[in-house]
Amino acid sequence: MTDLWRADRIGAALRGENPTVLRRLDAGFAVIGDVQFLPGYSVLLADEPGVRRLSDLPKARRMSFLSDMDLLGEAVERVCRRLDPDFRRVNLEILGNRDPFLHAHVWPRFDWEPVELRGVPVWLYPRERWSDERFRLGPRHDVLRESIGAELDRLR
Repeated sequence: MTDLWRADRIGAALRGENPTVLRRLDAGFAVIGDVQFLPGYSVLLADEPGVRRLSDLPKARRMSFLSDMDLLGEAVERVCRRLDPDFRRVNLEILGNRDPFLHAHVWPRFDWEPVELRGVPVWLYPRERWSDERFRLGPRHDVLRESIGAELDRLR
């Protein structure tokens, strides 16, 4: 499969062509992140392509999106806690500074992270981490994908 879906992640998810989709939720799609230097990194994509920010949604849809973010965060937390004894916490972020569509990041954090990075936002990790092939999403992450998807099912 080509990477054309990356240019329109939400449209590809709506068409069933986004290979990172874990589950369809009430107001969006839970997807596993393209990079996994922090194993379990996931993203919630809003299911409306034209929505750029949380405040673009009517109040009920906004609450539904935030509820989905909470659900994905809890699923990632439970799975990471089970799979890695050094799991610490989950960071939830809605930034939208680079990608022009509503999405929320779910970052698991671990005690094995470098000390100088452990207490800072993930965005301060060296740029190489984001492009290093060792951390690119691939078949070795299938157990993680399946576990987060199954946990989402259990929590719903």
